[in-house]
Amino acid sequence: MLERKRIAINQATTRTQWGFRDAVEGYSRHGVKGIGAWREGIEELGVRVSKKLLDDNGLAVTSLNRAGPLIGLDRKAHLAAMDDARRAIDIAAELEAGCLPVMPGALPPQSRDIGGIRAQYSAALAELLPVARASGVVLALEPLHPMVAADRSCMNTMTQANDLCDALGGGLGILVDVYHIWWDSRLQAEIERAGKDRIVGFHVSDWLVPTRDFVFDRGMMGDGVIDIPLLRSWVEQVGYSGFVEVELFSKDWWAKDPEQVVQLSIERCLTVV
Repeated sequence: MLERKRIAINQATTRTQWGFRDAVEGYSRHGVKGIGAWREGIEELGVRVSKKLLDDNGLAVTSLNRAGPLIGLDRKAHLAAMDDARRAIDIAAELEAGCLPVMPGALPPQSRDIGGIRAQYSAALAELLPVARASGVVLALEPLHPMVAADRSCMNTMTQANDLCDALGGGLGILVDVYHIWWDSRLQAEIERAGKDRIVGFHVSDWLVPTRDFVFDRGMMGDGVIDIPLLRSWVEQVGYSGFVEVELFSKDWWAKDPEQVVQLSIERCLTVV
């Protein structure tokens, strides 16, 4: 059984019901110890005030969402995105966040050059890594499902993430999100390849059949087809012992009472994850 202290909740789970302060206080009321935090609310409240709020409620920041997108932009927009990514690194350092996910981005209009876009992402990471290393911040690669390769992220498999880690060296980690990678026949081998040192997070939700929206129709754990306990066993076999983080992008769950959503998320983590 999953230890309760290892349960974290990403703000995406209560995205439309609670802002940052409400999420911190709400998750804490339910005994949650980790939060996947989003920058918007933190920057609105102020980083120092946000840090005190987190500390007062006993919550660690598992990840700070996010830096990027960094690619598929004209030069002016790209430079602005890189400056914003450096700002995100500073905030992640101040909050002592477990990692900072770095979103690649989409293919530019009319482009078919996904290989070129992936090369741009690698170059952008290489530019950011010295800043992140100096700040003690781990940049997280999060493979997203191939269905969003054209319009959200050109990094779609654990194999790609491991290849980038091999090529660019220390300072990178991998977020394992079961929703995006459960289908991959190489998943177990690539989790083993990543090992304890690279895996910086484990996100859970479920794949519903049918799926009505490829971004905003994730299922509560246990309601879909993903064998989450099996995938969790694979990351734990290589030494991962960090947070198990609920991340529900779901219009259905956003329409419900957030107190009930959080409570059920905890119950499902304890029973079916």
